[in-house]
Amino acid sequence: MLTLHDSGIGMNKTDLIQNLGIIANSGTRKFLEAYDQGSADVSLIGQFGVGFYSAFLVANKVTVISKKNDYDPYVWESSAGKEFGVRPATPEEAADLTRGTKLILHMKDDQLE
Repeated sequence: MLTLHDSGIGMNKTDLIQNLGIIANSGTRKFLEAYDQGSADVSLIGQFGVGFYSAFLVANKVTVISKKNDYDPYVWESSAGKEFGVRPATPEEAADLTRGTKLILHMKDDQLE
């Protein structure tokens, strides 16, 4: 596993669903359509969710644990399919997360380097 942890503003349950769970809202679909038409600015990768979804190139599963001020922490998980899950974080999962986001990449066996 590769874990990235920040102490930013974090996300609540609604934020996780809107920003990570729906590819259309992330801007990825629009970016890919523009790319297919030859009008996409490749320097924008990472600014519209494309960077986040590239995690599935190296990971079998992605887990995001996030806590926004005044909200309970939540977990977003997906295994790169069309489905994702969102659930309350357990106390153990959120123990070191007072605010911010923890991104856990469950690495593919051939992507460990």
